[in-house]
Amino acid sequence: MQLSIEQENIDKFLMIGDKVLIKPKNPQSQTRSGLYLPPTVQQGEKIQSGYIIKTGPGYPLPSQIDETEVWKKKDEKDVHYLPLQAHEGDLAVYIQNAAFEIKFDDKSYMIVPHSAILMLIRDEGLFE
Repeated sequence: MQLSIEQENIDKFLMIGDKVLIKPKNPQSQTRSGLYLPPTVQQGEKIQSGYIIKTGPGYPLPSQIDETEVWKKKDEKDVHYLPLQAHEGDLAVYIQNAAFEIKFDDKSYMIVPHSAILMLIRDEGLFE
């Protein structure tokens, strides 16, 4: 899927439910012994990592309104969510097969369900 959207428009994206937008990290191009790996080998890995750019609101929760109280005003728009553990700026390790790749401005991003994230690395001083 190819999108042509300006970089500053990323803030206008809304992630739905438990989905997370991840910018993949540059993979290792060399092994510990010094051998260079082709890009096809790197992309075929089952586990990938990247930085979280945007997160969805979380898992929708059922209505907490007591159905027996008919006099209470029911507001259908008042939706509550169970928040996600992932936050913007975290380094996420995720399952590659569960991710969907999108491209805009010639950059690759992954849309990953929260359930496919195996581990988060949160470092407050990472971007300072």
